[in-house]
Amino acid sequence: MPGNGYSKQLILLVDYELSLNSFVIFFCHRLNEDEPLKWKESFEKLLSSQNGLCLFRAFLVSEFSEENIAFYLACDDYRATKSSKLPAKAKKIYDEFICKDAPREVNLDHLTKAATKENMKQPSHSCFDLAQAKIYTLMEKDCYPRFLKSSTYLELSRKAKTG
Repeated sequence: MPGNGYSKQLILLVDYELSLNSFVIFFCHRLNEDEPLKWKESFEKLLSSQNGLCLFRAFLVSEFSEENIAFYLACDDYRATKSSKLPAKAKKIYDEFICKDAPREVNLDHLTKAATKENMKQPSHSCFDLAQAKIYTLMEKDCYPRFLKSSTYLELSRKAKTG
């Protein structure tokens, strides 16, 4: 409807076959036509977009590195936790992502792991800040450029450019 103040929208349909897990993920979101182009401007813009984050997470699943974004988001959630619940939540995050042989262990250097382990003695809202920053940088420098070169993103941005 011309002149109604609404921009054209794209429909995003992503399907990743995860043969290892024998299932397919489907999700469908409406996107403003220029939204995918904004994701290329910065990693922060990608993460601040609900649709961008969703697509990036699906991309990481396809690359078997979803633990990075899961840890990053868990840290964001942790910072919003009531102080009385910090110790239990900190232990859960540490056990799931940081400790040796954690089920979803993220790739952190020894010094960052040691500093985080030390922070666990008296958990505060900032005890995962260093580790989260390292994972953010890893995703920004490694995963994000690969995402921007992925066939899914390239096709979506091509469609956004052509309207």
